[in-house]
Amino acid sequence: MTTQTSTRTLTQAPAGLAGLADLGYPLMRVTAGLLLMPHGAQKLFGWFGGYGLAGTGEFFAGSLGLEPGIVFALLAGLVEFVGGLALVLGLLTRPAALAVAVFMAVALSVHVPNGFFWTNGGIEYPLMWGLMAVGILLRGGDRYSLDARLGLRI
Repeated sequence: MTTQTSTRTLTQAPAGLAGLADLGYPLMRVTAGLLLMPHGAQKLFGWFGGYGLAGTGEFFAGSLGLEPGIVFALLAGLVEFVGGLALVLGLLTRPAALAVAVFMAVALSVHVPNGFFWTNGGIEYPLMWGLMAVGILLRGGDRYSLDARLGLRI
């Protein structure tokens, strides 16, 4: 039986940051979750200036052609709100990140006709979120997560 060891090359942090380096990834994971959650709350509950489930469902059906609109609005809201919360907690991190990545792939398909820049409704923003989700999917919850605390190897 052979044992394979992985060697990772990390850039040496300046002395003042060396002790904080381990917080970089959890900071990204938690921030991604916290920034997704309000978008889900807009879709689900109408909070933060959102249109709620009914209004978002009408928009999804009428403007985007996603039928039945209410179902797609519910799925999108749940992915953003519950998936975002899962990323914050690091609980079922990989499944949550996968759901966000798939949702962003759908969002990309909707925004492609508008070009690249988000200021024109382009793909820039969903592309960034999708790639962030893929990165989280690849790494999982990591050390500072409920996945690690509970011994979940998902």
